[in-house]
Amino acid sequence: MKHILSALVQNKPGVLAHVAGMFAARAFNIDSLAVGRTDDPSLSRMTIVVIGDDRVVEQVRKQLAKIVTVVKVQDFAGMDVVARDLMLISVACPPEKRPEILALVEMFQGKVVDIGSKFVMVEVAGPENKIEAFIEACRPYGIKNLVRTGTVAMARQPRTAVVESEEGK
Repeated sequence: MKHILSALVQNKPGVLAHVAGMFAARAFNIDSLAVGRTDDPSLSRMTIVVIGDDRVVEQVRKQLAKIVTVVKVQDFAGMDVVARDLMLISVACPPEKRPEILALVEMFQGKVVDIGSKFVMVEVAGPENKIEAFIEACRPYGIKNLVRTGTVAMARQPRTAVVESEEGK
């Protein structure tokens, strides 16, 4: 089963190597990894996707939490989350196929970011299954190059009902 872990870490040199080293030393595979600064410049957030049963992932979470530079670890299993990937893909695009490919881009809510006489480069963001579907739709035209980010995710905040008071009416 796929699990998304979120680790808040100190923004210091060597933290990524330390975390990756922990995974390697324990033979855990990282399916996806994305790292970026937070609103606090002293902290970064790592979004790590791992595949394994609950017991294995719990072991990974506990091992991550033991690392001194890791401030907090959260497993999003069972939570309502928003998860997105980003991809840039360069697709062979001769002039006669351009309308077809541009229609495909529009259908997937992508964005053309570069265009040439024989190619089009497209940015697509969304859930992993949308990214995979766009890749498959582009295969018949010829994929020249492709690069993807890892998954980034945030737990949804609980929604509370707003009750209007009698005075506010």
